[in-house]
Amino acid sequence: MKPAAGLGGDAMQATEITNDDVGKTVVDGSGDEVGIVARYEHGTAYVEPDPGIATKLKTTLGWDDESEEDYPLQAASVATVTDDQIRLRSDL
Repeated sequence: MKPAAGLGGDAMQATEITNDDVGKTVVDGSGDEVGIVARYEHGTAYVEPDPGIATKLKTTLGWDDESEEDYPLQAASVATVTDDQIRLRSDL
């Protein structure tokens, strides 16, 4: 897999999210922080969004109708997973 541009020298770059990713920062395709992985349950990571997250991004990721505080992160939205962050695809 070709790493996303601007990720630097993180040792691990993949797209699979696991329980080990809880606590990692989630960034958009431009590198702007959108939240953190708050929990991982039944194969799904849940993101606690940054309080200032744009409504457009929440809508793009399908989070606008969720009633919970944490939102499911769809694997198809992830570009890379590194040692310290999860980067979303830039074409969202």
